[in-house]
Amino acid sequence: MVTIADVARHAGVAVSTVSYVLSGKRAISASTRERVLASIHALGYHPHAGARALASRRANVIALVLPLRSGMHLPVLMQFATSVVTTARQFDHDVLLVTADEGPAGLRRIAASAMVDGIVVMDVEMRDPRVPLLRELERPSVLIGFPAEASGLTCVDLDFYRAGEVCVGHLAALGHRRIALLGAPSVVYERETGFAHRTRAGVTESAARYGVDAVAQPCEENYDAVRRELAGLLHRNPGLTALVVHNEAAVGHVLAALPTLGRQVPDDISVVAICPDEVAERSGPALTSVLVPAEEVGRQAVALLMRKVDGESVPAATLLDPRLTVRASTGPAVEARAEVPLPGARRPAARPGRGAPSTRRAAGAGTGTG
Repeated sequence: MVTIADVARHAGVAVSTVSYVLSGKRAISASTRERVLASIHALGYHPHAGARALASRRANVIALVLPLRSGMHLPVLMQFATSVVTTARQFDHDVLLVTADEGPAGLRRIAASAMVDGIVVMDVEMRDPRVPLLRELERPSVLIGFPAEASGLTCVDLDFYRAGEVCVGHLAALGHRRIALLGAPSVVYERETGFAHRTRAGVTESAARYGVDAVAQPCEENYDAVRRELAGLLHRNPGLTALVVHNEAAVGHVLAALPTLGRQVPDDISVVAICPDEVAERSGPALTSVLVPAEEVGRQAVALLMRKVDGESVPAATLLDPRLTVRASTGPAVEARAEVPLPGARRPAARPGRGAPSTRRAAGAGTGTG
């Protein structure tokens, strides 16, 4: 096996010079650098990762703790993971992906092994059992998400509470006065996952401030369940004119099911989603949406972690402002139309002199019945 000493002899330089060329920690003249690199290439030398880690006291690896649990939408999670991996490479770090749901024991095992320089933690719950241990570990950590009590931690995420507010504000400005949130699957709320709870609070609390009637319910991820939940929702709330969907896996099913229930988007009902742009743009119609900025969140999480690894102070909380993009799925509110029944229901007799039920209001006109 070729050693660093062999490279030094071949290039006619000191071993320390080869080390500096490899690490970039000291300026080396261009001619010497080229001679050393030529020797490395000629001899086929590969630096020993273990020795390099011992010398620097760095593993050059970070852990991404992403437990794969029910109710999680894998394509979006992979956007976060990809961003963490690509950003870590910019800091000359690899990523150890930990998908087992081991709770505090898994974190303790990772930290005690000296395999990683720091830890990024995802799928954070409001009362996350991993949080007390994260405050005690010597290894630095960053959470993608916020627990209910975030003191002593470093957290970054989209401001999901504000995302809910922005969705309601957009719909209220269009005259909608009765809206519903279709949220994550039930199991996500049962785990008290932070982003789902904060979105629901943002929708319901801002609706009260706007004078909008709002209901919120979980939404499962398959078409039959989505259609069944929509049918029940519309039956219980016949004046409903808008939906906020915070469930990437269900968005397409919602848009497919609404026409079968007598509702056209956006003529009869407006839909705004909290999702990645590619989900919104490929929908039919294209969805008005608040972006879930997975790439930016992952990038910021790694940058914060690297600063902590280097001993720098970092902000405790980083909340990204929501960005709403208006597309084709939202429009002015229409009159509540009791005469548009769900399939299988009896249509009431038309009342003499009543205008066309599908007539849409001008944007912002009146308060309506929602």
